Amino acid sequence: MSNYSIKVEDLSKRYRIADTKQQRRTYRSLREDLVSAAGSILKRKSPKHDFWALKDVSFEVQPGEVVGVIGRNGAGKSTLLKILSRITDPTSGRVHLRGRVGSLLEVGTGFHPELTGRENIYLSGTVLGMTRAEIKRKFEEIVEFAGVEEFLETPVKRYSSGMSVRLGFAVAAHLEPEILIIDEVLAVGDAEFQKRCLGKMGEVAKSGRTVLFVSHNMAAVRRMCNAVAVINSGKMTHFGETQEAISKYLQSDRTAEDQASIDLIDYPHRYGNGNARFARAEYLSSHPHNCRFRTHDSIEILLCIDGSSSQSGHFSATCSSEDGTKVLHLSSFDDPDYQETVINEKTFVKITISALPLLPGHYSWSFGLHDISMMPTDVVMDILPFAILNDSTSRPFATSNRYGYCLTDSTWTVSQGETTVETD
Repeated sequence: MSNYSIKVEDLSKRYRIADTKQQRRTYRSLREDLVSAAGSILKRKSPKHDFWALKDVSFEVQPGEVVGVIGRNGAGKSTLLKILSRITDPTSGRVHLRGRVGSLLEVGTGFHPELTGRENIYLSGTVLGMTRAEIKRKFEEIVEFAGVEEFLETPVKRYSSGMSVRLGFAVAAHLEPEILIIDEVLAVGDAEFQKRCLGKMGEVAKSGRTVLFVSHNMAAVRRMCNAVAVINSGKMTHFGETQEAISKYLQSDRTAEDQASIDLIDYPHRYGNGNARFARAEYLSSHPHNCRFRTHDSIEILLCIDGSSSQSGHFSATCSSEDGTKVLHLSSFDDPDYQETVINEKTFVKITISALPLLPGHYSWSFGLHDISMMPTDVVMDILPFAILNDSTSRPFATSNRYGYCLTDSTWTVSQGETTVETD
């Protein structure tokens, strides 16, 4: 008998998707919505088609293993984790789990918004089957790790996204489940918190428990995981040694660099209060190589926002390398000519970068909309992948990002003998 902690056999998940032109439209007026609603009463139901979020997925995970799950956005990773966490039922196939499962899939998952932080800690432990004495023994560790001492008696609906994630991870990791399932929500935390989370996951694995870890941060996956599963369009295309799996994934993922725009209406990898949401993002610059540029090229990106936040907004753009390292951050705060504007029903923001300072490699963007208090309204992660091409003709030493990611102009002055270099 195999000593597995997780065993998945021919797992599939099907959704029925309405196939209507109306759903694919980004903006509609109130009049159009009313006409559509009235028309739906008189017309037959819209035709639907099958969408397989997962198809015939099989694998085994042993106790003490840390297994990464990687793939492009929409590949089926989150669906797999929801099934393993018993949030969603599969259409077919079987899942065998040995032991209690602790999971952190989305911001606030498993928390009751009206209960305080203290009450939610005890609620989560009870759901895991722990006694009150067991929870009490772990309580101080959870609170210290999450850093929410001052807000224990505050309803979690008033927590920021970062606070919710810190508390959610602390609860999931410290209540000693035999299987710990973590989705990409760690991207919400700051660098110090992410470092502590990775360290805690390592402790969990060393104690003989199992960790399933979904991430777009290839550096973290490479550091943490014994094995990696690659999912593409609902199918597992590879399961095996970490470096080999990452290489296969990165090679296949570069086909997305031909897509100069993305519809974000139903994009899942985001967080924020949702008062306004990014609806679309696209490159405006006309280049012969689609989403392939050269160091110091000028590029323009257009962001479309849907909804109203009733407050002034500030925007940010973060560029990450293909291994998840954040290499460039841009903010409307840094533009002296930026004028704060209240986000209304249709808002468009154009980002102009006069000289992109990146060295050859593969990158992607994350975009953020924050209110005046810097609370996130909407943050979308890992979109608009692009490549910086090798330009060895004009810059023979700037052919890769092996020694760094950015290139800026500099002047080098050499003197010899008694001569000194003058400074301003």
